[in-house]
Amino acid sequence: MIRLDAIHIFPLKSCAPLPLDVANVHPRGLAHDRRWLAVDENNRFITARVCPRITLVRAAPIDNGLQLDAPDMPTLRVPIPNASTRTDAVIWDDPVKPLVANEASAAWLSQFLQRPCRIVFMDATCARPVDPDRAIPGDEVSFADALPLLLLSQASVDHLNTRLERPVHFLRFRPNLLVDGVDAHAEDCWKRIRIGEAEFDLVGPCVRCVFTTIDFQTGQADPSGEPLKTLIGYRRSPKGVIFGQNLTPRRLGRVRVGDAVEILA
Repeated sequence: MIRLDAIHIFPLKSCAPLPLDVANVHPRGLAHDRRWLAVDENNRFITARVCPRITLVRAAPIDNGLQLDAPDMPTLRVPIPNASTRTDAVIWDDPVKPLVANEASAAWLSQFLQRPCRIVFMDATCARPVDPDRAIPGDEVSFADALPLLLLSQASVDHLNTRLERPVHFLRFRPNLLVDGVDAHAEDCWKRIRIGEAEFDLVGPCVRCVFTTIDFQTGQADPSGEPLKTLIGYRRSPKGVIFGQNLTPRRLGRVRVGDAVEILA
C-alpha cells in the first residue's frame, strides 16, 4: 500500500522543518505553511539560498501568532500584525502585500541572521496567484517558491543515497508530504492523487537549486555541492534538475500520517 509517511510544514519560509501528525489542506497549501517570510531592508524576500542560518530558526504556529526559537536566542512570540501595517514586498518576481510583524521580531531575527531584516505575514487579503502556466483561474500560493505543496517519495531519496558517499535526509528537499510504498520516482508519473480527505493535482516537477546543499541541522552548505552535484548527473531535464513533484489542492480536507495514497490518474 502506498501511504503518507510524514508531514512537514515550514511556518517561516526557509526555517527548520516542523513535523505534524495531521494537517488541514487549504487552497494555498497546508495550514500555517510558509505564511511568514523574512524580508530585507528593500522588502525583498530572504531564503536560505543567501542566508543559510535561517534554517536553524524553529518556527511554530501559536494562537494568533508565531513562536520563534533559535540557538542561543530567547524564545519569542510574534503576534499576527495589525491590518494597518500592510506593505509592499517581493518574492521572486511576485509583488505581494503582506502585514509587517512587530519591531521585536525584526530585532530578534536581524540579530540571529546577522543582517538587517524583518518579518512579514500573509493574511487572507494578501493574495499571490500561481503562475498561470501551471494553474487554473483562482489558484493561489503561500510564500512557497511557486506552488502550494511539494511531495516526494522515500524511495526516490533512497535511490539517490545509493549514489552518494554520505547519505542525506529526505528533509534536505523540504517536502510537505513524504510517501512510501512505491518505486523510486513513481511520483513523476502521477497526475492526480487522493490522500485522506484531500485530493491534489500534480502540476509538474520541482526544479532543484543550491538550497538542497544546505544542511538544515547545521545551517551550512555542503562544501562538495552534494546532493545537487549527483542529481545533476541523472535528474537533469530541459527545465533543470528535478526531484519531487509540486501539488495543487483540488479537494480540501484533512491528511494524516498513515493515510493511504490513492492514484486517481
